[in-house]
Amino acid sequence: MRLGREGMGDLDEIARRRGVTRSEAARQAIAETAERDRRRSGLAAEAARLVQDPAYQREAREVAELMEELRGPR
Repeated sequence: MRLGREGMGDLDEIARRRGVTRSEAARQAIAETAERDRRRSGLAAEAARLVQDPAYQREAREVAELMEELRGPR
């Protein structure tokens, strides 16, 4: 894997902060990025499902109306 000067500097910084080797820092960074991407994909899919759910839409409107009511006059 070629990282270039900036990439190597970033990798060295991560390794130094974590007290691990460059290789371990790279493994950790890859694993963390993959997990973050999986979570984002899961959240996006959940949001898409909710938008299609009439019960959720109804509840969201009720909450928005309540928030407007609680805010009071402008």
